[in-house]
Amino acid sequence: MFHTTFSLAFLYLLWRFVLPLPIARVWAALIAIALLVVSKMHWINDALYGNMWSFEVPYRVALLMGWLFCAFVLLFVFMLAGDLALLVTWVVRGKNARTRLGMWVSPAALFLAAVISAIGVANAIRVPEVRHIDLPIADLPESLDGFKLVQLSDTHISRLFPEAWVRQVVERTNNLSPDLILFTGDFIDGTVEDRRSDVAPLADLRAKYGVLGIPGNHEYYFDYVKWRQQIEEVGIKLLENAHVELPIGKAGLTIVGVTDAAATNYGFVGPDMEEAMRGAPTTWPVILMSHRPEGANESARAGVDLQLSGHTHGGMIVGLNQIGKYANQGFVSGMYEVGPMKLYVSNGIALWMGFPIRLGVPAEITEFTLRAAKPK
Repeated sequence: MFHTTFSLAFLYLLWRFVLPLPIARVWAALIAIALLVVSKMHWINDALYGNMWSFEVPYRVALLMGWLFCAFVLLFVFMLAGDLALLVTWVVRGKNARTRLGMWVSPAALFLAAVISAIGVANAIRVPEVRHIDLPIADLPESLDGFKLVQLSDTHISRLFPEAWVRQVVERTNNLSPDLILFTGDFIDGTVEDRRSDVAPLADLRAKYGVLGIPGNHEYYFDYVKWRQQIEEVGIKLLENAHVELPIGKAGLTIVGVTDAAATNYGFVGPDMEEAMRGAPTTWPVILMSHRPEGANESARAGVDLQLSGHTHGGMIVGLNQIGKYANQGFVSGMYEVGPMKLYVSNGIALWMGFPIRLGVPAEITEFTLRAAKPK
């Protein structure tokens, strides 16, 4: 479906953007070939290297590839919008008005696509700012009031988000002096062999009660057994349909983690809330890590107080986020109330390098300060 969609986008641009250009056929052919290569970039990588999720190229090349693909997508969107505007103009004002407007559609679409995609890629590769959230929890024990919890999600460590960038994320996180760090999946894109040095700075993460995490869907794309071992070697304990109990003062927290739905496609066990909660204390607040947010209703029924998720990247682009929520049961970014449970969906720290763009949906490191909820 992915490859088919962008093949159709290429054919549309060939028809509406390339063929009408008043240039020699050889130049038109070269532009068409360039658009075809960009549209099939992921397919080419899959054919050459066996996957479409990680481009093992130098950083500047990865940056260029990201910009070109984002510009291709936006060019398609703007050309389509321009053609719809031409259609409306023809219906309302006639052929002459349509012809005058039509002269500007292609150059305007190309200019906007190039500039806006450059801005979007620049936004995507920045080290994210910290988002501070005071989080009221019903019946929170006194010893947990003021507890500082940091959520990291979707770092997608890759050639586009390499070791130096990871070190800055780690430094910014450690500067918060968190009590606990929870990593809600999609650590990487690439094999252990290609990413070992890039993920190494994660070993420097510091929190009073440690660093816990869960796998996202992308960990399963690159030999999950090796990645599970590597992630735990840098000091992050993975919870796979399991929980840990953290005594804190006279009370404590139960931290639960489930696997990702992609696990079953690779011979691993999928998410199992019943197994994850088995034997958990019934009197302590329960915080669940689930990479995808769409299981939130089940989590609420299971007695979870707070679910932390990622996966959606917040929708990446204003407007697109309103479409993305329909693929995630209405959850795409920020805080939601699901019955008595709170669900927080992080915009994530980075993105898959195959479409690295952010427009109006900033990346985030999320710091929660737990607070005792005031009685209603």
